[in-house]
Parts: sequence; C-alpha cells; structure tokens
Amino acid sequence: MSKSINIVIPIYNEQGTIPELWRRLYSVVQTWEYRTQIIFVNDGSQDASFQILTELHQQFPKHIAVVHLARNFGHQSALTAGIEHAHADAVILMDGDLQDTPESLPQMLRKWEEGFKVVYAIRTKRKETFLKRFAFTTFYRLQAKLTQLEIPLDAGIFSLMDKQVVDIFKQLPEKNRYIPGLRTYLGFRQIGIPIERGVRFEGKPRVSTTKLIKLAMDGIFSMSHLPLRVASYLGIMIASCSFLLATVVIFLKIIGLATPGWASNLSSTFFMGGIQLIFLGIIGEYLGRIYDEVKQRPYYIVQEKIGFESSSEPKLNSN
Repeated sequence: MSKSINIVIPIYNEQGTIPELWRRLYSVVQTWEYRTQIIFVNDGSQDASFQILTELHQQFPKHIAVVHLARNFGHQSALTAGIEHAHADAVILMDGDLQDTPESLPQMLRKWEEGFKVVYAIRTKRKETFLKRFAFTTFYRLQAKLTQLEIPLDAGIFSLMDKQVVDIFKQLPEKNRYIPGLRTYLGFRQIGIPIERGVRFEGKPRVSTTKLIKLAMDGIFSMSHLPLRVASYLGIMIASCSFLLATVVIFLKIIGLATPGWASNLSSTFFMGGIQLIFLGIIGEYLGRIYDEVKQRPYYIVQEKIGFESSSEPKLNSN
C-alpha cells in the first residue's frame, strides 16, 4: 500500500490565488504514487475563499478537505489546526500565496524517502522589497544569537514532517506558537534544502507588519530566556557604573571641584527611565505569554469541516 501525504495550507482572503494554487498542486500530485489529501484551513477569510474551497472539494472530493475556522486566529494557529487534522505518513506545511512553490515538493519527498524525519526549505532569492528582505535576514540572525536552539537560518514554515514528529508536535501545549522553532526543538533527523522563494501570485501580503512583529517576538521570547538575562546583566553593569560615578562626584565635591549642572542630571534620568521601560516591556512579554497559557483557551475554534470522515481521522484517498 502506498504511503499517504497531507499538505496543510492556511488560507486568508486568497480568492484570487486559490484556483492557480490548486491547478499547480494538482499537477504535482498527479506525478507521484502517494495517497494525497490537501487540507485547506480557512482562517476566517472575509472574501469568497471558503466558497471557492467548498466548490473545489465538490469537484475533487478525493483530494481536498477544508477546515473552516470561526474567525481569523492567525497564521500559526491555522497551521496548527491543519496539523491536528492530519493523520498521514507525512505532513507538508506551505503558505497559500504561491511563494512556497508546489513544484519543489518532490525534492522534500525524496529527502523524506532517504530517511529524514524533517525536511525544511531554506529560502533563497526572496522576491520581497529590500527593506523586508533586510528585516527577515536580520531577524533570523538575531534569533540565532538569542536562542539556545540552533534554529536554521532563513527557514520558515515550508517543510515536511514525518508522522512520528507530527504525533509529538500535537502534544505540545503552548499557545504562542513559532512552528520553525518548535520543529527544531523536537529534534529527529533533519535536513534543509535550498528552494527559491516564489513571487506572490496576487494582491498584497495578508500578514500585516504588526503580526510579523508579533511572530518575530514569539520566535525569540518563546525560545529563549536570554532577554531576561540581558536585562539582569545590564542592570548590574549600570548600577556598578552609577556607583563608581557617585564615588567620583562625592570626591570632587569634597575637594571643591564639583560643577553644578542640570542638563547632565536630566539626561541620565531620561536614560535610566528608558532602560527601565525597555526591560519592563521585556518582562511584560513573558508575563503576557504566561497569562495566555494560564487561560487555557484553545488555539482555534472550528466552525465547519468538509471532506473528513465522521471519525477523528480525515479521509485519505488515492489518486
């Protein structure tokens, strides 16, 4: 019996891209022997994305399933929803804007057949603006310096995970998720392959700058305690320098060489206040994540499922 594959794709307001995405995916799927089901996760789209996905399922019931979320829960939560509905021998994660190219999927599957449990794409030749490319490059390198894990540089969610890895992934409880970091945390035999980043097929990016910043923070704060340690070390350093400076000032006062001046005092006050606010913000980021965990709310809420059996396992069909 041939192996089975699930391809998980989050969708948010991609009505103009879905037909071309499916056309290219179907062309690739027809070339291999794996039993394949594509799980589209409609992440609260406000356009006609859900209707288009429903129609595609009606035309291709053997290959398409849809998880319709009650609202927009975010990229990482939508991916988690797809992963938790997947029960195949391997699960592929990819974005729905065609920047993750369907034509590169056979490369991942070949590495999986060689025995690798995780195969991730190393993004090359990104097609975004210079500023966005610079921001992504800077983030990946900063993350590598701050986290204890050796998270691969320039590796996003585009990846394949073996069922053994997926089953453990489903047991991870945290709410603020950064899937590339969790993928590294799980270990197993992993390999990266360079894959050229495609051009977004239609429209502007659906993930706002604010959400990208939130994801970047999750990638650092959920994977490292180093920011807290930096706050402690910097506090000790500043306190030590302040003590030495106070000693010098007292000495100058005693010998009558002290010069009164409010500007230097005001500058130092603003500097210390800024440092304190920065590190209060860092502590607040960690406290906010603790608060999210304590509430125990679900990552997502499913409004409707299409193309799954009544049991917990989705239907897998052969070509």
